[in-house]
Amino acid sequence: MTTRFHRHPDLRLTALAGEGVVLHIKERRYFTVNETGLTILEALLVPKTFEELVQAILDGYDVTPEEAERTTREFLDRCTDAGLLERGA
Repeated sequence: MTTRFHRHPDLRLTALAGEGVVLHIKERRYFTVNETGLTILEALLVPKTFEELVQAILDGYDVTPEEAERTTREFLDRCTDAGLLERGA
């Protein structure tokens, strides 16, 4: 079974000048994300696998595959811990 990541249903995202403001309505918390984080969260409008998210970073930025994997993994871990993302099938 392939793990897919998806945004929490109570999450709202607004892009502002290359950055993002993320509001978790249920938790009444907000977060800011950089341009890379915004790219990942926007890609998660529909559930995606880790590999699909890494590819989104590779398509949008001039980085190595290793950098894209590291950045994506770290961001997903932080967002999952904060309750912004969920893992599922």
